[in-house]
Amino acid sequence: MTTSPPPPFSEPFVFSRNSSVNSSSSLSQHASGSSAPASDDDDSDHGDVKPVFSAKERRREAHQHAEQKRRDAIRTGYRELQEIVPTCASTDNLGGTPKLSNATVLQKSIDYIQFLMKDKKRYVEQVEELRKEVITLEIMKANYERIVKAHQNVEVQTENAVSDEAKFQVFQRIMDVLYQSFNNSVSVSNFAELSGCVFNWLEEHCKPGHLRSLTSSILQKTLDFRQ
Repeated sequence: MTTSPPPPFSEPFVFSRNSSVNSSSSLSQHASGSSAPASDDDDSDHGDVKPVFSAKERRREAHQHAEQKRRDAIRTGYRELQEIVPTCASTDNLGGTPKLSNATVLQKSIDYIQFLMKDKKRYVEQVEELRKEVITLEIMKANYERIVKAHQNVEVQTENAVSDEAKFQVFQRIMDVLYQSFNNSVSVSNFAELSGCVFNWLEEHCKPGHLRSLTSSILQKTLDFRQ
C-alpha cells in the first residue's frame, strides 16, 4: 500500500491588529470615497437656505426696533430742549458743569414756559392800554379839528361882518327918509287929521315892498360909500 506524501509545509495565517486596522482603514476610505460626493451636495444645499425665524422672534425684533426708535426720539427731544431753553443752554455751556439730567431739563423748560406766558400776558395788557390811548387821542383829534374849523368860520364871519357903526348909519338913513315922508304927509293940527293922515302914510310909505326897496337902495349907497 502506497502512502501519499504529506503536503508541503505552508506558513500559517497570523491575525494581527495591524492587519485589521489596515483593512478597516481601507474599508473606511472606500466607504468615504463612495459617499463623499453626496456629502458635498448636502453642504451646498444647506448653504442656500436662509434661517427661518418664528413669529415670536419677529415680534420681538419689531418691538426692539420700535423701542429703539422711541428712545432716539426722546433723546432728540431733550437735546433740542437744551438748545432752545436759555437756562439749559447757558448751564450746559459752562466749563466743568455736568450734563443736565432729563428731570432738570423738564423743570427748567416748565419754568421758562411759565415766564413766557407771564411775559405774553404783560404785553397783551400793554397793547390793550395803548389801544385805549389811541382811541382817546382819536377822539381828542376829532374835537380839536371841530374847534379849529369853528374858529376858522368865526374869523371868516368876522371879516365879512358889518360893524355896528355901519348898521346904525343904515338904520339912521332909513329913519330919516321915513321921517321926512311922515313930516310931509301927516298933519298934526288936531287929532282927527293926525289919525287920518297916519293911516294914509302907513299905507303909502310903510308897505313891505316900499320898505324893501328903500332898504336896498340905502344899503347900496352905503356899500358904494365904504368902497
